[in-house]
Amino acid sequence: MSKRDLDNTPAVDTVISGEPIENVRAGFSRRDMMRTVLAGSLMSATATGLLTVTGSAFAQTPRRGGKIKIATQSSATSDTLDPAKTAHSTDYTRVHMFYNGLTSLDTKLGPQMMLAEEMNTTDATLWTVKLRSGVRFHDGKPLAPADVVFSLMRHKDPATASKVKVIADQFETIKATGPNEVQIKLTGPNADLPVILATAQFLIIKEGTTSFATANGTGAFKCKEFTPGVRTIGVRNDEYWKSGKPYLDEVELFGIPDEAARVNALLSGDVHWINEVNPRSVARIKSTPGFTLMETKSGLYSDLIIRQDAAPGNSMDFTMGMKYLLDREQIKTAAFRGHAVIANDQPIDPTNRFFFAGLPQRAYDPDKAKFHLQKAGVIGSTIPLVASVAAAGSVDMALLMQQSAQKIGLKLDVKRLPADGYWSNQWMKVPLGFGNVNPRPSADILFTQFFKSDAQWNESGWKNAQFDQLLVAARGQTDFDKRKQMYADMQTLVHDKGGIGIPVFIINLEGISSKIKGVQPIPLGAFMNYTSAEYVWLEA
Repeated sequence: MSKRDLDNTPAVDTVISGEPIENVRAGFSRRDMMRTVLAGSLMSATATGLLTVTGSAFAQTPRRGGKIKIATQSSATSDTLDPAKTAHSTDYTRVHMFYNGLTSLDTKLGPQMMLAEEMNTTDATLWTVKLRSGVRFHDGKPLAPADVVFSLMRHKDPATASKVKVIADQFETIKATGPNEVQIKLTGPNADLPVILATAQFLIIKEGTTSFATANGTGAFKCKEFTPGVRTIGVRNDEYWKSGKPYLDEVELFGIPDEAARVNALLSGDVHWINEVNPRSVARIKSTPGFTLMETKSGLYSDLIIRQDAAPGNSMDFTMGMKYLLDREQIKTAAFRGHAVIANDQPIDPTNRFFFAGLPQRAYDPDKAKFHLQKAGVIGSTIPLVASVAAAGSVDMALLMQQSAQKIGLKLDVKRLPADGYWSNQWMKVPLGFGNVNPRPSADILFTQFFKSDAQWNESGWKNAQFDQLLVAARGQTDFDKRKQMYADMQTLVHDKGGIGIPVFIINLEGISSKIKGVQPIPLGAFMNYTSAEYVWLEA
């Protein structure tokens, strides 16, 4: 899912010479600022380094050659090579092997240039994108503006079934305006566009692509094998546009849903890198020579989902009662063995500069839970609660809630389901269950994808017109204090009226062979925000 640098703060706004917009106001008009944004003032991705990261990893001399195996926590027959349909860490890691985006994110979640060489705007609504020259798809076709127009606009077509349609709906028009230039017009200002375009779903595909039996991208690896639910193999693209990259000859990616089996595979040397390490496995990995554990705070959370469009969740009293049954301290200790940060039913985590610290902490309170659940008329009844290892910690969380509910006269019937097929068959489809949300690079993306009334991933089916209005207004607000207040109001609405409970933010844990070099934590996703294949190497 996601591993973050402990103290990195996401850079949410577009930047000028590495600084957020709101920090460079003095003597600089908004028009001047936006004209300068991304017009060469962002440092471009270099041919030899991971964007603008720093650290000891890049003091080492990369070695060319070798093969690594990466094991994730999930795989299914719904696995895809279509970026638009990607929905979990296995998909994200796979598509990043074969495709590039217009932008990418560095270790501080700042947007950096990839297939785009420049992005210019004067008003955050009309953007001009200059494409990098000399880039070719795996079949030899040169990258052209038509490929970018096709890749971005297809998200707006319902038939594409894009996971980011609700975000792409901000694209009013996209058109080629030169032999190496694309113009993007938004429905309203959004200073986060360069961040948005770095997400996995917006990776660039060849114009007219309809079949995804294999991958034809511009990425560092070519697709040698893709068997959904089994494995993916990528081999080095010798004509990759980044000189010297990638270092590895081959990367094999597959899922091992059982965490114990995943750890055993790592420690036996069968795989080199795993994600979703259970806190119970930490001591074992740390004490085994030849392996390291990467721990990163982030906005990752597993949430209790109470559907607001079906009984019993259509009663606000039931929703509030369930939130009061979350014993956050016990969940942190028992479910995550301390590898978590107490949360407060607000999806913005404390590492984010838009986190609203002034929200009163909701405490575990069985008496209040019983009061609300009695009003909802469910005391004495049996309510199914669906959990799965697919949503980290959710089984333990469900069992803790079951114990608390029993004490006040409510029976929670915990249904433990396997990871296989959980996201396609259970998530958001049961009245009471659990989700698992990867960190997003900006508050706008997170709110748009998971809380906007018409979002495909609106987990609880929550609809709130005030929230939707604030979301749109915040996008174009370049005054930091005003924008922060808007996001505080939105967090309050989710906390008070939303249909999810977020007990903790999970500290991400990844197990890695010490043979892998060049590893840099990126506070957005596992495997270096799913891009590790391009940047790491094996020691001699």
